Amino acid sequence: MATEVVEKPLIQSPDLPLEKDLMIEDIQAILPHRYPFLMVDRVTKLVPTKSIEGFKNVTANEPFFEGHFPGKPIMPGVLIVEAMAQLGCILIHLMPEAKDKLILFAGIESVRFRRQVVPGDRLEMSAELLKIKGPLGKARGEAHVNGELAISGCFLFSLVPDNRELGAYDHH
Repeated sequence: MATEVVEKPLIQSPDLPLEKDLMIEDIQAILPHRYPFLMVDRVTKLVPTKSIEGFKNVTANEPFFEGHFPGKPIMPGVLIVEAMAQLGCILIHLMPEAKDKLILFAGIESVRFRRQVVPGDRLEMSAELLKIKGPLGKARGEAHVNGELAISGCFLFSLVPDNRELGAYDHH
């Protein structure tokens, strides 16, 4: 007698936390970003509609280290901001308000860089949703390396109709 294996969804309901880590395949099913611009390796904690945690393993093979800076590689601050925004985008994407919407990065506020991020670091990131009102929202994020704050700031986003299948974003 064969036993049917039924996989449980990663999120049981909008009110329950993540059942298991979101691996790179899960992240790629949510975010459109790909190498070399995908900046989240794993999601380790997610409380739907509230908060998310994850990380990026920063390796010496990152293409941006070739020119930033030769002999003293440092992860560009703007890419750390991008990594935190991508993590927040995963949280927002899983919310009912984001159904059939494209999530656009609308701005940053009060970003502070506290520590350099270099090859070999694990960038531990977290984001917390502060508010959504209509198509606009705000989240707060932090990234740490070895428990030390590397960056903090707030991120603004906009939810717009996702018309990509209709060619609305095709500029060819």
